[in-house]
Amino acid sequence: MARGPRREREREGREESEFVEKLVSINRVAKVVKGGRRFGFSALVIAGDGKGRVGFGSGKAREVPEAIRKATERARKGMIRVHLREGRTFHHDVLGHFGAGRVVVRAAPVGTGIIAGGPMRAVFEALGVHDVVAKSTGTSNPHNMVKATFDALQNSFSPRSVAARRGRKVSEILGRRGEAEPAAQTGTE
Repeated sequence: MARGPRREREREGREESEFVEKLVSINRVAKVVKGGRRFGFSALVIAGDGKGRVGFGSGKAREVPEAIRKATERARKGMIRVHLREGRTFHHDVLGHFGAGRVVVRAAPVGTGIIAGGPMRAVFEALGVHDVVAKSTGTSNPHNMVKATFDALQNSFSPRSVAARRGRKVSEILGRRGEAEPAAQTGTE
């Protein structure tokens, strides 16, 4: 009986090491009651495996560590899979929005790095993206920026999934660069 909880703790320790967790924001909130104010904390956490899975969660509690723990649990439960090109960038440019927040996420060549601000950078680092250019407009609220980024990630598709949906081959979707250029030149002459 004593071996069960120990194994569970060891498994949780291994789980923690395989996930990248980024604390995006902590906010102190107050509830006004008869005797004065009661303070609590809300936390926003991004969790990912660095290989194409990422999630976000928010948690509230009276103490900061408890709020972070709750947010981390929610982030792990709500993970989504994102298809990456060569494991380093996106297949195409994507737009996302949530509320007043708008984000533009663009694929980038090798060596560009992560060019993104604040909460968006945390999402891309946890996701395992190495080359991306992103811009956010409309809001600087971390919650809305993260949700807009996740909207963009969910609108990102791999060529294989698009080809399967259309009933075509991947080469037909991507096209061959050598064939596309002469066809364009013959049409203009």
